[in-house]
Amino acid sequence: MKKNILVIIIFSFLSISCMDKKQHTIEEANSDNQTMGKENKIVTKADTIISNAISAHGGNLYETAKYSFVFRDKKYSFKNNNNIYIYSSEIEKKDSIIKDVLTNDKFERYINNKLQVLTEEENNKYEEALNSVIYFITLPYKLKDASANKKYIEERSIKGEVYEVIEVTFKQEGGGKDFEDEFYYWINQKTNKIDYLAYNYKVNKGGVRFRSAYNTRIVDGITFQDYINYEAPLGTPLKVLPKLFEEGKLKELSRIEIENINNHNK
Repeated sequence: MKKNILVIIIFSFLSISCMDKKQHTIEEANSDNQTMGKENKIVTKADTIISNAISAHGGNLYETAKYSFVFRDKKYSFKNNNNIYIYSSEIEKKDSIIKDVLTNDKFERYINNKLQVLTEEENNKYEEALNSVIYFITLPYKLKDASANKKYIEERSIKGEVYEVIEVTFKQEGGGKDFEDEFYYWINQKTNKIDYLAYNYKVNKGGVRFRSAYNTRIVDGITFQDYINYEAPLGTPLKVLPKLFEEGKLKELSRIEIENINNHNK
């Protein structure tokens, strides 16, 4: 009888030991899978196309770029140090010099070198105005940000050229105050450059815009482009804008022309 009890005890101990080892193995495997998931980010077709576009427009040169340019009589500059940036604009109005400065941490406005106290509404307005100019001028560099959600839409031709169409939206966290805006980019299969872009914005009652690039030039390795800015009726799907463009059904609204581009890293 004692012998039978001893056998049962030994068997129970071995069973518990095996279960513990199995549980540890499962936990270790789960831990490994989680690590692999973090390290091995899935690279989509859209990611690859945008990455190739960034390379075609300037690539790694953007990481330490320091340029100035003039847009609509206002002088702008951007200075990148990898993920750290300083954007600024300066304009003279009557007897005052107005300078705006945007960094990763804050926005500031100076009038005749005196720091201004701004309301939240004023701060947001001036900050977005400066950021949006630099954003468009340095496209597609900012599309590498983690806040940018990239989706492949289709392949299509515009005026005899073949394009890859990418939709970009932004996460609320890190996507700026206009994170709800929707963007389309038509990237030339041959050059990997953005020839057309469109966006649907929500602020100020919303709107739809289509831009056609022209006067493309390369300044010390980085591509700069001017754009014809077209307006489309509110609610027009971005996907159909190239067809309306080819049919001459879009209204020209303005021209985005930049001048006096200078590389200050030379």
